[in-house]
Amino acid sequence: MIVVMKDNINEKDIKKVKKRIEELGYNTHISQGATKTIIGIIGDLNREELIDSLAAYEKIEKLVPIQEPFKLAGKSFKAERTIIDIGNGVKIGGKEIILMAGPCAVESKEQVLSIARAVKKAGAKILRGGAFKPRTSPYSFQGLHEKGLKYLKTASKETGLKVITEVMDPRDVELVAKYTDIFQIGARNMQNYFLLKEVGKCKKAVLLKRGMSATYKELLMAAEYIMSEGNHNVILCERGIGTFENYTRNTLDLVSIPVLNKLSHLPIIIDPSHATGHWDLVGSAAKGAVAMGADGLIIEVHPEPSKALSDGQQSLKFETFSKLSSELKQIAEIIGREI
Repeated sequence: MIVVMKDNINEKDIKKVKKRIEELGYNTHISQGATKTIIGIIGDLNREELIDSLAAYEKIEKLVPIQEPFKLAGKSFKAERTIIDIGNGVKIGGKEIILMAGPCAVESKEQVLSIARAVKKAGAKILRGGAFKPRTSPYSFQGLHEKGLKYLKTASKETGLKVITEVMDPRDVELVAKYTDIFQIGARNMQNYFLLKEVGKCKKAVLLKRGMSATYKELLMAAEYIMSEGNHNVILCERGIGTFENYTRNTLDLVSIPVLNKLSHLPIIIDPSHATGHWDLVGSAAKGAVAMGADGLIIEVHPEPSKALSDGQQSLKFETFSKLSSELKQIAEIIGREI
């Protein structure tokens, strides 16, 4: 349920209503828009109890039941689009479409530095790279762990790029938080609720990838787990879903962009690399995503894809990424946005 306050209210009025809701044993979240202040009521709600307790407050305009189970992530709770400030002028969800680029796996300090310099020159604002690599085979390269995180941090300090890297285990959240600006939750972990709760206790942004068989509702409910712990800096990511088609690595659901924009206020990023699995398809998928309203892209880039320790077949070379960035800028301009 949400409480919609009247226009002529002050901070004292808000605190009074908030206090009463919390006295009844519920949690609250306040959303202050340009014209309206909304107080979200979170918990196992007793509607009759709430209505009886709050109906007498003259500063309340109305009480609105929320039908969707994703209360905090839903559009009914917050009408305005969420813009997440990563720092240094990098904001996700606003007019600028943010490019995140880098290797699937961090392999060496020199590799990360060369990629960071190249993607920044091409227009990327965030460096991606995996230090912990979940692989299908336990015998495959599993990442450099903290050494890889340190390499990402070094590249960030030199180039000014922000960092996004995957965290896989609740026990690693504190460690990864020391080195990253955005936690990435991979598709395999979308419903790892213990991990979602742990990153929810931090204030760093979280990029939440859609699971391979997850519905929109399930993705938003996963976001709800993070947000219910107090962290509202959640970015949704479409990275392709599993279907009967096996030519591409996954099937990129571009319709997820307008659907999730309809259901939620959270920003949406597209991963054309994992979605297609082929470097020569990444550009077309990325262009389609920008045209359909994505707030950003996360793209794999490598200086020598044939020698990459992970996902070389879907990684772009430096010159290919630079060319794609220029083409994406033209599309963004047509739809009134920028890169």
